[in-house]
Amino acid sequence: MSEFVVSARKYRPVTFESVVGQKHVTETLRNAVTRGTIAHAYLFCGPRGVGKTTCARILAKTINCMSPKENAEPCNECESCRAFADNRSFNIHELDAASNNSVDNIRALTEQVRIPPQVGRYSIYIIDEAHMLSTAAFNAFLKTLEEPPAHAVFILATTERHKIIPTILSRCQIYDFKRIKADGVVDYLKFISGNESVGYDDEALHIIAQKADGCMRDALSMYDKAVLYCGGNLTGHAVAEALNVLDYDTYFNFVDIVAKGDYASALVHFDQVLQKGFDPQIFLGGLCAHLRNLLVAKNSSTLSLLEVTGSVAERYKRQAAAVSVSFVFDALNVVSAGERDIKNSNSQRLQSEIVILKICNLSPVKLTGGASEGYALPSAQRPATAAGGAGASAPAGSASVSSAPAGSVSKPVAAPRSSGAARANMAATTPAAVSSAPVSAAPAAAAPVSAAPSVDSTAEAATRGGSKLGLSITSMVGSAVKAEASNESKDDESPVDVETSISESDYEAVLDACKAYAAELIESRPRMAVAFTSAHVDDGRIVLTLNSKIMEQEVAQNKYEFVGRLIELSGVSNISIETVVDEAMEEAKTIFFKDEDKLKYLAEKNPDMKQFCKEMGLDFV
Repeated sequence: MSEFVVSARKYRPVTFESVVGQKHVTETLRNAVTRGTIAHAYLFCGPRGVGKTTCARILAKTINCMSPKENAEPCNECESCRAFADNRSFNIHELDAASNNSVDNIRALTEQVRIPPQVGRYSIYIIDEAHMLSTAAFNAFLKTLEEPPAHAVFILATTERHKIIPTILSRCQIYDFKRIKADGVVDYLKFISGNESVGYDDEALHIIAQKADGCMRDALSMYDKAVLYCGGNLTGHAVAEALNVLDYDTYFNFVDIVAKGDYASALVHFDQVLQKGFDPQIFLGGLCAHLRNLLVAKNSSTLSLLEVTGSVAERYKRQAAAVSVSFVFDALNVVSAGERDIKNSNSQRLQSEIVILKICNLSPVKLTGGASEGYALPSAQRPATAAGGAGASAPAGSASVSSAPAGSVSKPVAAPRSSGAARANMAATTPAAVSSAPVSAAPAAAAPVSAAPSVDSTAEAATRGGSKLGLSITSMVGSAVKAEASNESKDDESPVDVETSISESDYEAVLDACKAYAAELIESRPRMAVAFTSAHVDDGRIVLTLNSKIMEQEVAQNKYEFVGRLIELSGVSNISIETVVDEAMEEAKTIFFKDEDKLKYLAEKNPDMKQFCKEMGLDFV
């Protein structure tokens, strides 16, 4: 049985030409060798697995080569090159700073540096993981690194440049290595597959390259594992199973489903992903990357940012053409927020499913009863609208958002086209069940109709008021219908009388609800909490006593929120709010601007106050 050598060692580059993705470094080093301008100290820094130590070895072998080639590559035939290849060279010394990081180790190194090479021109010292040296060791190394013997060359390699002290950095030529692009990794894997007679498809190699994240050593390790699992033919599905990653098909199929608004199939698809053992956060992270790729595939000027080629790139182009830019933007916003929030969630699966439902709700469809295009709820839960015109009404006993309370009949209204921000806000705050939440049964008899507010406007009012997700949207819609019907009845030829009076038997429950709501508002809106605490019922309506016109405007703007919350807390549906501004308090506020004015006001209320100040000799400083 022959000895197996992993690909990361077997196919480690031995020439500058074979180094992948670091041309800016290799060309500079070759020019230095050609011109004979070899520095005494180099610092190679960059991510792991991108070729730092490899380039250090190639440079060390090249500058000691007895007959280098014209392109500044080692000949690999002279005694120095053969000794290096056989790992018996006495001119090239490799040290691991992680285990030789003390002052004593550096002192031993400085003593060794004085000995000239026996074969070749230079003694090269490659110090890997240089950031692991202690501060004392760095300081002990300064003098030798600044003025070494003419035959000594130091090459330091590190993944954490920021841990190298400035006095060391100033003594070295610094070369920054970068992550290897996916295309470079794929090309190198194709080269290895050709040498090893391994079949492959582009999708399989791209999965490995994406998983490696710019690290060639990781890519070669995963390649070996995939070959062991798949045998002589690498396929995308098999490689995804071997590396325990989600393949491209998973995300392409998922986006096709959610773009149609099919939330049921989307949840089933997500469950299948979980059954394979994948973490919900990994799924959302991959979905973010997939949506990003769709976005860059929409425009020819950004296609170069798509780090896939071949059949996978064509699939991205086809799917990008099938979805709108606004859908991808909104979906990215929802998924990225969900990926951030899932870390602190007690139920990651539930949080992920909520994200999926929000994405399904972004699907653009044609609304029933109007020609405008908007973001509607799934068809199974879309509000029922009459198809026969203004005179048609919902059947008696049916429950929908468009149903009006007893005493009025609502007419179907085509929802206007929402803006992108409003659509994202709707998706983030309105439950999917709004469209089927019961409000009240519409009467069978026809009556003068009134337009009910749309779900979008109700949700927007709730969001503007800072309401919680637990707020009963049904109650808010019911109150909105009543308020809208009341407003329109003033201008209608046949006004509709909407009864909103609170019965005497419900007074106590309503007042208790006002106090409970005040307790909720005490932190965020203390002045409004005081108003609800002192609320009373007069002529079947809740009366709030306010101390300014500004508060009166605030109540008017957030009336739907206040009424909806009180209905939810009390269980009483016919609630309305009236406001009264205390003019005395409003006038007093204009008086108390200065301390002198405050004292004057108190003295008028109590003459003894003025006498007290006079006797005590009190005055303003």
